[in-house]
Amino acid sequence: QVQLAESGGGLVQAGGSLTLSCAASGIIVRFDDMGWWRQAPGRQRESVATISSGGNTNYADSVKGRFTISRDNGKNTIYLQMNLLKPEDTAVYYCNAGGWTSGNWGQGTQVTVSS
Repeated sequence: QVQLAESGGGLVQAGGSLTLSCAASGIIVRFDDMGWWRQAPGRQRESVATISSGGNTNYADSVKGRFTISRDNGKNTIYLQMNLLKPEDTAVYYCNAGGWTSGNWGQGTQVTVSS
């Protein structure tokens, strides 16, 4: 059974930084395509950043240059380093394993950026 546990969300002022963590069990992150998604109130869930099993990364245009996805194979954990946060980054952030159709989602962690 795949379990993804996010942590690290919180309230931060615009321009600040946060690092989200996603500890995985039931899968091996280095062998799977992992990603961070977010959903703001009234909006669809959207992909923020992905890292493939081969280590290739992709980012939404809105976060390029500000967010970095990474993984620690020893801890079986992925991270999302978020810098220069903006109020429009406010959302619930979800960890995903295997893509949108996999059904493998964490419970989400709230990120709120105040102006």
